[in-house]
Amino acid sequence: MAQLTQPVEPFGEVNVHPQKDGSVDIVATILMVPEIEGARTGLALDASISMKNLYGISRVVGGGIFSKAAAGGPPNLVEPVARTMAAYLAQFSATAKCDLVYWACNLPPAQAAGNPDLAGAGVEPIGSVSADEAETVSIAGPKRLPWGGGTKLLPPVKHFVDSAFKDAPWAICVFVTDGVIEDLAAVKAYCLNFGKQIASGQRKFIKLVLIGVGEQVDESQMEELDDMFEGSGLRDPDGNEIDLWDHKLASEMRKIEEIFAEVVSDSTVVAATGKVVNQAGAVAKEYPDGLPALLRFKLPPGSTAFTVEFPGGSVTQDITDGLNRP
Repeated sequence: MAQLTQPVEPFGEVNVHPQKDGSVDIVATILMVPEIEGARTGLALDASISMKNLYGISRVVGGGIFSKAAAGGPPNLVEPVARTMAAYLAQFSATAKCDLVYWACNLPPAQAAGNPDLAGAGVEPIGSVSADEAETVSIAGPKRLPWGGGTKLLPPVKHFVDSAFKDAPWAICVFVTDGVIEDLAAVKAYCLNFGKQIASGQRKFIKLVLIGVGEQVDESQMEELDDMFEGSGLRDPDGNEIDLWDHKLASEMRKIEEIFAEVVSDSTVVAATGKVVNQAGAVAKEYPDGLPALLRFKLPPGSTAFTVEFPGGSVTQDITDGLNRP
């Protein structure tokens, strides 16, 4: 599967699946912001040692400690972005607030007990902020020093899923990181079990979005999480396929609304009717009863683009980038 890096608006995501017979399976979403009663939102910021410069922290030469950079030092690049994201997410929360935490922090010494496997397993709450409060909230890095020596994703996932949003009817949680996830297998095992609980009606759905920043991000790990429910057959009690994870590279995001690129479903209708054709005009799929925000269709062999036609307009998406990528 290849996810197009620059889908044409209004598509949120376009996933291209070339088949052995030359046909192409497409899964595409139309970008829209959900309105879900009782929704909650969370934002978790990587606070591992590799992130310190992005927070405007520099090492004091010879001092062996971290401190705020002196004049002319690195700027805090995390704070303005985090404030914008938190303010945006707060608008869609039933509490009108976004829950902010640092993750990949070090645990208190008493909890870590000298166990190196727990390095970077801490979660430090920042607070719940409204859109207005987000404009001035301090995002300067964790209070517990030294900075985290590992990047473990499971603790913040469990913080939201098993604690903060355990009783929420729906939630979306965004995790920002700049590095390699050290506990990927444990995260996948936990999320698979959580997905099964959603399918059985024991738990409510929580969308998890991983955003990578910088050049050290392992995109293959991000894709592994994104695709982990592909072919699982798990569906929620309403019949929607369960897909917990989405991933984004910050460098490729055009607008913050892309956080919601995968939260739409087959039952979300965006136009009264519609159809999909390839570049040669061959009809791939028709939607006489309503064009959904989540599109699944097959293009015939030789297809290099598709057009979604709907009352009053159309939009064409080239897919050659996805066909040429492994």
